[in-house]
Parts: sequence; structure tokens; C-alpha cells
Amino acid sequence: MVTRPATGGPAALAEAPAPQQREAAVQARVAELEALLGDPTDPGNPCGYHAVLNADRAAVPFTRGEALLDDFGMNREFVPSRLGGRLDSIDTLVRVMRPVFRRDVGLGMSYGMMSYMAASDVWMAGSDEQQEWLAGSMLRGAKAAIAQHETAHSNQLVRSQVAARRADGGGFLLSGGKPVINNLARSEALVLFCRTDPAPGSRSHSVLLLNPGELPVDRSRIVPHQMPVGLRGNAFAGLEFDDCPVPESALLGPVGSGIETALRSFQISRTVIAATALAAVDTSLRTAVRFDHEHRGGGWAGARSDAQRTDAAATGAFVNLLLYDSLALVAMRAIHLLPTQTSVYSAALKYLLPRILTETMYDLSIVLGAGFYTREGTLGIFQKHVRDVPVLSLGHAGSVACQATVIPQLHRLARQSWFVEDDAPAGLFRPRAELPPLRTESLSLACGRDSLSASLLSVAAAIPGRSPVEKALRGLAGQLVEEFRDLRDRVLALEPADRTTPVGPASFALMDRYALLLAASAVLGVWRHNQDGSDPFLADPAWAAAALHRIARRLGAKVPDLPGECETRLRHEVHVRFSAQRSYDLYNTPIPG
Repeated sequence: MVTRPATGGPAALAEAPAPQQREAAVQARVAELEALLGDPTDPGNPCGYHAVLNADRAAVPFTRGEALLDDFGMNREFVPSRLGGRLDSIDTLVRVMRPVFRRDVGLGMSYGMMSYMAASDVWMAGSDEQQEWLAGSMLRGAKAAIAQHETAHSNQLVRSQVAARRADGGGFLLSGGKPVINNLARSEALVLFCRTDPAPGSRSHSVLLLNPGELPVDRSRIVPHQMPVGLRGNAFAGLEFDDCPVPESALLGPVGSGIETALRSFQISRTVIAATALAAVDTSLRTAVRFDHEHRGGGWAGARSDAQRTDAAATGAFVNLLLYDSLALVAMRAIHLLPTQTSVYSAALKYLLPRILTETMYDLSIVLGAGFYTREGTLGIFQKHVRDVPVLSLGHAGSVACQATVIPQLHRLARQSWFVEDDAPAGLFRPRAELPPLRTESLSLACGRDSLSASLLSVAAAIPGRSPVEKALRGLAGQLVEEFRDLRDRVLALEPADRTTPVGPASFALMDRYALLLAASAVLGVWRHNQDGSDPFLADPAWAAAALHRIARRLGAKVPDLPGECETRLRHEVHVRFSAQRSYDLYNTPIPG
């Protein structure tokens, strides 16, 4: 049994109000996991970078890491508290999983995220019996797998290569196959997306909950599949069916509800994966700063211009991380606070993932120089993250799928919501604020509302401008309000035939601008609603001004240079967090190594 670190003692927890008690419990779990994982740079640590890279080179699962997560009881984080687990909010799940993703993206995906993605469909659409069966299995430590990918058809969700037809004696007969399923061979549960009606339409697909070990061996076959670049230690395989019988009880929700279930569950899985992936960027930044400290050490004899360039690269990566985490925070908390609006925020977050990753890694490559290509030692984890994280952007939750989620909603949003919607609640922007219970039945495929962008307007109008940095922030916010106004006009000017079809350069460009403006709205909301003194850095306008400056430049706006104190404040924070061993995300939590 693992002993949790003290957090003020049982008496202090007992006297605390329920929200404070829950927050203390989350912080204790995160601290416990960080302590178990230990210093990643210690070559003797069985769960350090040295061991992670050895498993990656051998393309085998990181068994020591999996054993540690078993001891921690990580599977309990994926099971709702009403079913005996610890899952009470998406925010909590991401916070507990980030230490794993900081260490090894492959471990985070194979051990946890694939099981959670499968399980979330069951928690959303399963019967009481199905939920209790899966909860019991996972609480015993079993894994679950999900089969949705259609690699033969560019991952189009509605072109399933598995067909399920009614059997004469009841139940279904499965035929066809799924070529790429993570964790299939070692899972006790499989969530299978399949076609149950040959006719096109939104009711053509269904979802089944199966136990792979109970499938008849003469009617089903597992086909090994190796990922050549990223997530090398994950156990990928394909599954083929030949009139394979499955019972009626395997149905997850009604016949024909598969597409709706998938589109609703994507809102959660996109958000969770994109938000946890940020932890790998956190590690990459820390790796680059460590390399810079070791080579420059505050007094390196290199040219001053080189020092300025590496400092600017590190602070730029930090700003990217904060910008992205602001939108991740909003998307996570919106699942609880604004569930009908979540489809847009989750898609925008996942859409920005590959861009933020690419730009940030480029910034950090300037710091590393030739060290960027190192695959050994402490620097090797950077190269591994470069290979692993892009894999998270593939599949039905990839960039094109995210664009297809948002583009059909743009005209309705521009007509009904933008510039008239009420502000989002303050709790949307506060990292540790209490959340209401998760109600997945409230998730909507589209609702025509966007409260987040309203925060761009309200905060921009209220920035006081008492200092040069605040004045810069106010000016940038005002420019982005005008960019948003222009976006609305352009969306409303689209020809009717262009409003609902996710094709054409105009629609893609408008969606891209909208995603960036949502990120700007999140940044301003986080800055505005964290002025209570609990985190002086978040209350400082320097990081928000730097983030808006980056967004405005991406949008093609002409912006003046930021005051010099912005760069100074950010550079100081980068080095303070490195020296104090604290994470670079909005939570600013203690980490080992």
C-alpha cells in the first residue's frame, strides 16, 4: 500500500469545507505520483529517462512504469466515483495524468488514455450492467481498448470496415476488420464502432462493448501492427471478423446511435488528450533550459547575441505553453460548466495542438542546437517527445475532423452569439475552482452559443492601462476585438452554399482565425479572473500581453514591440520555475528533477 504525503494532517482535512478538501485530495494524489516517478534525470531511477528510452529503443512497453502506475492505482482515476473510482472531473483527470505524460507520452497513452477513451463511451451510453461490469474490470487493473480508426478511408468515421448484421438466432454477426487498435491484445474490454445499416445517414452505425477474450477464435483474428515512429512501445494490433457472433447485450446504447455517441465522446477525449499532451511540451522546455544552464551557466563565453537568442526562444516556448494551456483549461472546465458549448472549444483546442507543438519545438531547437538530434541521456527525451506527440493528432480527432466540427457552426455562431452573448462564468478560468458534477448527457453536438468569446470583449474593455505592460495588453486586446469583428463580418458574408460544407479555402481560413481568437479569449479570461493574489504570476499582465502579441502576429496583424519588462518578467519566471522544480503550466506544481 502506498502512503500518501501529508497535506496538513487528517484533522485539517476534516475541518476544511468540501471543495477545499477535494482540492487537497487532488494535490495529494499528484504529489504522490510525482514522488513515485522520482527524478527523471537520475540514471539509477527505474522510471527515469534512461529506462524510458531503453524501452523505446526496444519498442516494448515500459513495464516498470506500468507497474508503478498499478501500485498507484491509476485505473481508479478512469472510473467515476459513483462506480467506486476517483473520477469526478475532467480537470482532475488531466492534472493526475500530466506527470505521466511529462515522463513518457507512450506510457500515458498505452496505460491510461486508451482505457479512458474506451470507458468514457461506456460511462456515457452504457446500461447500468455494462457500466458496472467495466468498472469492476478496470478497478481490478484491467485495460480497455477502443476501435474507431479507418485507415483505409483516411479515418472517416462513417466508413467503418466492420459490419454487424442481425443473426437469425438473435444478436449480431460481425464481418470485416479494424486495422489499428491500441492495447487490443491485453484488454478485457473492447468498444467497437461498426456499421449496422448499409444505407447512408446519421443512424447507420452502432457501438458494441465486447470482451476480446470471449470472441470465438475460429471467427476472429488478431493481426499484429507496429507503429514505425511514434509510441513505439504501444501494443498496436488489428482485429478481423468472419461472421463472428456477438450477443444482443453487447449493444452500447440503441442501434443506430453510434455516430452521436462518438461525436459527443470526442468532446471529452479530444480535450483530455490535447490537455495532457501539453505536459510533454513542459518537459521539452525544461530539457532545453537544463541544456542551456549546463552550457552557458549564467556566464558562458558565447556571444551575447547568442544568449539573447536562446533566452528569447525559451521564453517564446513558455508563452506558447501558457497560451495553449489557457485554452486547455477552458475546454476542460467547459465540459462541466458549459457542456452545450463544448464541441467548439474541444475542437479548437485539438486543432491547435500540432501547430503549437511544431512552433514550440522549433523555438526550443534554437536552444538545443545540434543537441536537438540526441537520442541518449537527458536530451534523448526531447527527441522522443518530438516523435510521440504528433501521433496524438491523428485519427478521428485530428485537425480535419476538428475543422469539420466547427466550420458548420460558424454562421450560426456569428448570427446568434458573437457580440451578443453573456460573459462566461469566472470559474471557467480559475485552475483550482470547484466544478459541478459531470453530466455527459448535457453535451451537445451544436448549440449556436459561445460564451468564451464574450470574455474577449468584456476584458478588453476593462483593462486599466496603469503601466506600460497593461497599456500594451489593452492595445493588443483592442486589436483582437477588431479582428473578431472582421471575422464575424466575413462569416456572415459567405455564400449560403459555403456555410455548411467543410470545404474551400475560405471556410478553413475562417476557422483557423476563430481558433486563435478563442485562445486569446481564454488568455484574457485567465488573466482577469486570477487577480486574487493566489498566483502573482497569473495576475501579472506580462504573460497575457506576450500571448496576445503572438496570437495577433499569427493573425497577420501589425503590432508594436512589447515593453522590455515583458521579456524580462517571462525570462525570470522560466529560470525560477526551473530552479525551484515547478511545472511550466498554469498549475505551477512541484515536480521532481
